[in-house]
Amino acid sequence: MSGGGGHGGGGKRRGHEEEHEEHENHERWLVSYADMMTLLMVLFIVMFAISQVDQKKFMALKTGLSAGFGAPVAMLNGADAMLSVGGSVAPDSVNLSGSAGGPKAPEIATTSVNPEAVAELQKATEKAAVAKEVGKLKKAQEELEKALEKAGLKDAANFRFDERGLVVTIATDKVLFISGDATLSPEGRRILATIAPTLKSLPNRLSVDGHTNSIPISTARFPSNWELSTDRATGVLRFLASSQGIPADRMYATGFADTKPLVKKSDPRADVRNRRVEIVVLAALDNAAGRAVAALGNSPGATAPETSGTASGTSPGTAEADTSGSTATETGAH
Repeated sequence: MSGGGGHGGGGKRRGHEEEHEEHENHERWLVSYADMMTLLMVLFIVMFAISQVDQKKFMALKTGLSAGFGAPVAMLNGADAMLSVGGSVAPDSVNLSGSAGGPKAPEIATTSVNPEAVAELQKATEKAAVAKEVGKLKKAQEELEKALEKAGLKDAANFRFDERGLVVTIATDKVLFISGDATLSPEGRRILATIAPTLKSLPNRLSVDGHTNSIPISTARFPSNWELSTDRATGVLRFLASSQGIPADRMYATGFADTKPLVKKSDPRADVRNRRVEIVVLAALDNAAGRAVAALGNSPGATAPETSGTASGTSPGTAEADTSGSTATETGAH
């Protein structure tokens, strides 16, 4: 009996444990439910607080921040008119916490941006840069003229400005090359050797441009004036690089044939004056300021001694520069 009673007592304890475990599961469900309700209540409180932000003050704050950081002003949703950057002022304080009361945001200082003043400042800066660069090129022109005059070659080169910079024009007529050839003459080597030290001392890049007149040429070596003008330009570049020590990476050569004449083809002097090689000292400016360089460099009031070969107030392709061979008339010369 005692054994049976013990068995029965053990069964009773297991039933009590099963009831106790069922009671614990029920309590956990209530905790989860309470947590969910708490989170929902917090969510609705936050949404209610956000919905109470003063819209007018918030838009005023947004406009003030945009003006302070230089952002463009646009039409805001719900606004009656375009907001002015210059007249927009941030509110003294903005209550971002809603009507429930909260710490006020600190005052935000704004500065108005005047587009016209910025444009004027940029224009003045560019003008100063152009004037400084033209002054350097004018000084280089004076040094080149002095070197040529000292060597007895005063009329061997002419100077003018275009949108690229300072243009040094050397006539090819019986000076640099003989007719229909691209081999430098002794006189041409002497002229180039005279101006090379000044060109070498400059930090500017150099463009060597070859030009011919409109008389056609057709030989085995030069099928057209394009080959002739290009070969003459590269010949000058090779001499300046190999014999005069000017870095080759500072120079490039281009042949223009007869596409950029100094004088019109109908002019009796066209065959002589349009045959030339030009060494362009490129201005250290961007292309936007190129026209300003040409205008200021060619202006009559520019500070530089006038020479007989300076063409003032002219633009590329129309300037007439005197050459050492301007009195010669070589019919059929290229």
